[in-house]
Amino acid sequence: MATLLCAPLVAKTVEQMVREMAASKDLGADLVEIRLDHLSDFRPREDLELLLKDHPLPALVTYRPKWEGGQYEGDDTRRFEALRLAMELGAEYVDIELKVAEEFIKFLSGEKPNNSKLIVSSHNYQSTPTSDDLASLVARIQAVGADIVKIATTGVDITDVARMFQIIVHCQERQVPMIGLVMGERGLISRLLCPKFGGYLTFGSLDAGKESAPGQPTLTDMLNVYHIKQLRPDTKVFGIIGKPVGHSKSPVLLNAAFQAVGFDAVYVPYLVDDLASFLKSYSSPDFAGFSCTIPHKEAAVVCCDEVDPIAKSIGAVNSIIKRPSDGKLIGYNTDYVGAISAIEDGIRGSQVKDSTVSPLAGRLFVVIGAGGAGKALAYGAKEKGAKVVIANRTFGRAKELANLIGGEALTLAELENFHPEDGMILANTTSIGMHPKVDESPVPKHALGAYGVVFDAVYTPKVTRLLREAEESGATIVSGLEMFIRQAMGQFELFTGLPAPESLFREIVAKNT
Repeated sequence: MATLLCAPLVAKTVEQMVREMAASKDLGADLVEIRLDHLSDFRPREDLELLLKDHPLPALVTYRPKWEGGQYEGDDTRRFEALRLAMELGAEYVDIELKVAEEFIKFLSGEKPNNSKLIVSSHNYQSTPTSDDLASLVARIQAVGADIVKIATTGVDITDVARMFQIIVHCQERQVPMIGLVMGERGLISRLLCPKFGGYLTFGSLDAGKESAPGQPTLTDMLNVYHIKQLRPDTKVFGIIGKPVGHSKSPVLLNAAFQAVGFDAVYVPYLVDDLASFLKSYSSPDFAGFSCTIPHKEAAVVCCDEVDPIAKSIGAVNSIIKRPSDGKLIGYNTDYVGAISAIEDGIRGSQVKDSTVSPLAGRLFVVIGAGGAGKALAYGAKEKGAKVVIANRTFGRAKELANLIGGEALTLAELENFHPEDGMILANTTSIGMHPKVDESPVPKHALGAYGVVFDAVYTPKVTRLLREAEESGATIVSGLEMFIRQAMGQFELFTGLPAPESLFREIVAKNT
């Protein structure tokens, strides 16, 4: 059976809920969850008749008490009566908490209407239990007489989700319908990959701000970005590993590109604290490849079984492929080609010159930042014949990278008065100026007059403070979006073995920035 997509209704009034039920249907939900505990003035018979009369989508009725993370603060008898009434009025599902499930079933005294399914749920707002504890929880929920098992836990680490997937697969093999979700940003993939692993349903909110639990994506994103209705057990999973990762445009871009060429894959965000343990937990061939962003690009070099020579020289990996023949992890770097070609084209755009010689040759090239992206740019600029200077907050890191590629090192503070020649090139590879801290810049405006070209790897916002002030100071500016598009095209080719559709990539990025 295909995983159902459920829209939780958390409005304060019945009229609003009725409107939202219709909106959920229009958006593409399969069912709605009516959260009675969110209604500000609930009159059981009157309201349930309104909500369930000719309801346009199947309904799951939940009346969640405060002690299980809901809003209801009364006694259980009133709650039980409302849930029984919902069943009598034709609700397709009702949800009852494991803690009181036995009492509720006694209360129904064997009169559960046949067409109403009972979901027995357990919520853990602290953590995700061990695999053994999850398995015994499933057994306890089944034992009380649940039609459908529901377990929601909290993701302390993204590896928690791997245990939930195992339990769902195990239940599916035994034909036990199960809803297994991990709440919070670290649990997001439990919601997105539900159909791949066989979860009974997953929740998507009507809008941002209308979530019924932490980490719930919107219906629109689930359907239009992640194409959740098209995920199958054999769909390949790719994704971006970062911290933070919520700002990344990669899922929008790569999912649309996969769709356009008919490649059966999905691309998800992974909020990862520890790269090595993440890769170990997701070692199955289902997880076929990864993009790496801040702060994991350097750790990725050590975590891969083999590293492409260029990525090794750079000391940073931004793309990992799981080799199908032996499951080994192979690391690549598509950042340096992406960024360097973007800067070269930015310069060429303003002056047509001999294209066999790089316009970077002989130029003074200042790189801000000594992390993974800094290493890629420094390496690339050096390869093209530029004189490279590394500026970093901590001088030690700058010195280390400068020694490695044969360049100079400065602190960020020294960069302010660094002006050995005019027409230098500046490349920011730090996250300074990235959303939400959009009013920050790594270099004060008065120091930008010395540069002919300024590049910023930050692409949220599209025009950072650094780029805006550089343009006002007369420099040619190159947006991080250019690097983003080009490195993503490189990744797409590594992931799919197909040529990247450039015009499509540019169209998608233009539409979403």
